[in-house]
Amino acid sequence: MLIFIENTPRTYAWGSVDALPEMLGTAATGEPQAELWLGAHPGHPASVAKATKQPRTLIDLIESDPERWGVDGKDLPFLMKVLAIGAPLSLQVHPNAAQAAAGFAAEEERGIPRDAAERNYGDPHHKPELLVALGEMTALSGFRPLADARRDLRMLAAAVPTGPSREALHTAADLLTGEDPAAARQRFIEWALSGDDAAAAGVQGISVIVRASQAADLELDPLRVAVLSNLVAAHPGDAGILVSVALHALRLQPGEAIFLGAGQLHAYLSGIGVEVMASSDNVLRAGLTVKHVDVDEVCRIVDTAELDEPKFRAERCRPGLVAWRPEVPDFQLMRVRLHGAEEEAFDAVGSAEQIDLSAPHPLVLIATAGRVVIERPAAEFAEVAVVKRGQSLYVSAGEPIQIRGHGEAFIATVGESFAPRADTPVCR
Repeated sequence: MLIFIENTPRTYAWGSVDALPEMLGTAATGEPQAELWLGAHPGHPASVAKATKQPRTLIDLIESDPERWGVDGKDLPFLMKVLAIGAPLSLQVHPNAAQAAAGFAAEEERGIPRDAAERNYGDPHHKPELLVALGEMTALSGFRPLADARRDLRMLAAAVPTGPSREALHTAADLLTGEDPAAARQRFIEWALSGDDAAAAGVQGISVIVRASQAADLELDPLRVAVLSNLVAAHPGDAGILVSVALHALRLQPGEAIFLGAGQLHAYLSGIGVEVMASSDNVLRAGLTVKHVDVDEVCRIVDTAELDEPKFRAERCRPGLVAWRPEVPDFQLMRVRLHGAEEEAFDAVGSAEQIDLSAPHPLVLIATAGRVVIERPAAEFAEVAVVKRGQSLYVSAGEPIQIRGHGEAFIATVGESFAPRADTPVCR
């Protein structure tokens, strides 16, 4: 079955006022609209559009007949979102499966309410996630080489007048030194997040330079300067400003992606993109937020290894179809681009007139440009759905689908290792 789904965007302070309304074709409300959730996560499940007089969520649909609507008789293991970022999100990490299960069980045993501000684990699941840019995006993601971070910290220190701030930035650079890079980063993170007066002085020093526009006179990468300026304006005095110097600063162009594995320190800073993740809401914040920061737990969970390549490359399957397939069972994300006979939203190079996909597991689709037509000609009763930009569709497991039209759509489903089958969508 092809079922339209919809949801109300979540209004967080970091959201964009106009990006999601523009994509969805709805009126802006004046509030920052941050996230559109398209899945069956209990925190904010999507609704079945115009199904009955009584509202019905995707959870209700799956529970009514798990074998028909779910994934092998169970809930969806993934959640798709559209993120519209008007201000930096918190600096954060996500636990692996074992850490999430243990952390959740410990907090349950201690009787911490699941909605308590100090709660770290809202569920017992891991939360790997993948973000693909729809427009230009900026982000912090993973640790960069020690030498690069040291160089920038010493340049920043040289621009600060003699005093505690200069000394603190030199201390930060010294901490990022040693024969064991992971251990050096661990020391640096623990110190930067400790609340120590010296670490606070380092943050203050960076803030003074940025506000005085002195960073533009340094040999810092322009993107690094822009990131520091953004963070100082959004979160003055926050330790995450200092930590950010040790991380990769990225500018993603449309179609570029990052994958966040367990323990990878990251923060999304600006732009709009499609995100898919394991169906979990476990977030351990490390800074750039007014919310709860459990420094000890962050320092225990964080992966301090260097991230060699922060961008995650797509696999080009065939004309018009690419896929991002990290080595997790929970999800993969595909993008189709189509050029129809009547109107061309994309050049013929890199797009196709029709894409055929098998669907042994449910698919969640959102059109991000133009109009796409989804057909299931081999179904008992032939099905067809016309999905316009901003509309979303839930495709139950079953016969293959054909996708035509003119435009672009993103499709989330389970990963190849979830339950390998001969008809699982693959790049071949």
